[in-house]
Amino acid sequence: MTALPAPLSEHGPGERLRGAELDALAARAREGDRDAFEHLVVATTASCYQLAYRLVGNEHDARDVVQETYLRAYRGLKRFRGEAAVTTWLHRITVNTAARLLERRSRSATATLDENVEVVEMRPDRLPESAASAADDRSRLVAALGELPDGLRLVVVLRDVYDLPHRDIARELGISQSAAKVRLHRARRLLRERIFPARRAQEQAVAGDPADEAV
Repeated sequence: MTALPAPLSEHGPGERLRGAELDALAARAREGDRDAFEHLVVATTASCYQLAYRLVGNEHDARDVVQETYLRAYRGLKRFRGEAAVTTWLHRITVNTAARLLERRSRSATATLDENVEVVEMRPDRLPESAASAADDRSRLVAALGELPDGLRLVVVLRDVYDLPHRDIARELGISQSAAKVRLHRARRLLRERIFPARRAQEQAVAGDPADEAV
């Protein structure tokens, strides 16, 4: 499992502790030290919440995901062997918990995704938050992420914000790598249309709008 690093430029209280210190807290918590687990929660909540919010798109669900993440983590402490960093382990639980919540939520409103479309991987100038921030469009990016269908938002956040490879995204979400690429392609296109509507209109004008031709 590839680590899910906290996005650059955003740091929570947990960033003040180094990985080795967090791992030491996890080791003590495994031995039954409840104070150590509480310190671990305090130190990592910001990054887990940040990830959960990006995945589910709203504060209420993000808080539910984080709460469930730590409940699952506490119950699974004995199975945590320290082969990966504790932050990686917690982030993985966060992703799984968020995916389950979105799956339940999507049963009543599922986005239709054609996963047999062949998509060529785009250049790595994807649409990172840093670029949007430089263009003073950060707030529009956050809003646009929230408007994406759940299945698309999950993939674009894990790929473009947390830089997970397609194979890990596919494994975590239970989909094929080709499906992950299709969803990423669609998510990026929708984000660009929402964040840069003027550019979209200009591109349509240059290409020629079929509706105009029909008039």
